Amino acid sequence: MKSVVSRISLLLAALYFTGTLATQPVQAQGQAPQAQTEPPNLRAIDRDNLTVAVPLIEQNWEKEFEQYFKTNLSNESTTVKKIAETLRKIEAQTGKTPALIYMLPRSQQLELILITPDGKPIHKRVSQANRKALQEQVQEFTRTLINPTFRNTNQYLAPAQQLYQWMIAPLEADLQAQHIDTLMFCVGGGLRTLPLAALHDGKQFLVEKYSFSRIPAFKLTNTIYADLRQSRVLAMGASQFQDQNPLPAVPVEISSITRSLWQGKSFLNQEFTLANLRSQLVSQPYQIIHLATHAAFQPGEPNNSYIQFWDKKLTLDQMRQLHENNPQLELLVLSACETAIGDEQAELGFAGLAVQARAKSAIASLWQVSDAGTLGLMTQFYQELKTAPIKAEALRQAQITMLKGQVRLEGGKLRTPNETIPLPPELAKIGKQEFSSPYYWAAFTMVGSPW
Repeated sequence: MKSVVSRISLLLAALYFTGTLATQPVQAQGQAPQAQTEPPNLRAIDRDNLTVAVPLIEQNWEKEFEQYFKTNLSNESTTVKKIAETLRKIEAQTGKTPALIYMLPRSQQLELILITPDGKPIHKRVSQANRKALQEQVQEFTRTLINPTFRNTNQYLAPAQQLYQWMIAPLEADLQAQHIDTLMFCVGGGLRTLPLAALHDGKQFLVEKYSFSRIPAFKLTNTIYADLRQSRVLAMGASQFQDQNPLPAVPVEISSITRSLWQGKSFLNQEFTLANLRSQLVSQPYQIIHLATHAAFQPGEPNNSYIQFWDKKLTLDQMRQLHENNPQLELLVLSACETAIGDEQAELGFAGLAVQARAKSAIASLWQVSDAGTLGLMTQFYQELKTAPIKAEALRQAQITMLKGQVRLEGGKLRTPNETIPLPPELAKIGKQEFSSPYYWAAFTMVGSPW
């Protein structure tokens, strides 16, 4: 009997070391068995082999975006070591301490992987956050944030806190131990248009604790740091449209940016054409392009999504024409976007915006907030950008100023801590209004590099 057992033990050992058994996922206590057909990146996570899992996650998500945009996006490869080296370099250049968080929704659990400048990846598994439960909370969260019925309530708090407990809290001790203050979120389908800023720990919003951006993949992100504080902005937009709602705050928005807040040029309505944009970029380099106009990320192919110029729509598949033959675009700002939240193809378009526009970073809104609310946030953002060490921190500070009620309409003027701007009649008649509800500020998010 003992010899039989010994032979079986030797056979099992041989199978394991040749990899036959090693590819089977490890089943956590109380967890349903995983399908044995799962891709290699998930099998590597199940074995807690993160140095193998991370490059595979990057490859898989790169393929998703390449299939959506129908183009080759990168021939680079990445490793945990390379990511950590980049994070250390950015920490030295900016004084900010960044980390990268991967979030992989699975049928039975949510996988979290944290990479920090110290280079040792950390893996947390949240079994309560199975895909069905996660989707239900995400849908409830966004519904209560966007629906006008709930705008002046705190109905969003319950799902905001549940999602925080699943997505951030498991990593919180590690983030605090390493003094992390800047996060890059690289997330899977169903989470790419989540309004992260409004996640709540019971006392504070996520935006009050960290600056952050969302990225399609680390290998698709330009990680070279540049100081924007002496850069120039090309601000363009439209206030009137043939088949869409007017945006009466746009003339004030773009003129304020270039006259008092930043250095650059502005063009409105008939001068807001793709031809003029290209002409301006040829005449001199601009590191920031600000487009105050309707834009939409919609289901289906990339040509369904667009930015509205005065004379035409520039579709997402044409976005690379935006600044051809121009030096690196540091920041693209779209101040009146709308996204089909919950649709995975629309999510790919939104999350891949910076890559497709050949911009290092982009700021866009997940839903179209009020015209006055957009004016308030953009005014404060450019004020913060004058002193913030990185772009994501400028956006964070602008959002905090709004949630504290320090950006408001009063006496026919927009008032911020540093600016008082007269409003056009259409907005002046609104009367007194503040923008502390997350509906007004959580829609805006940074896509691509946070620095």
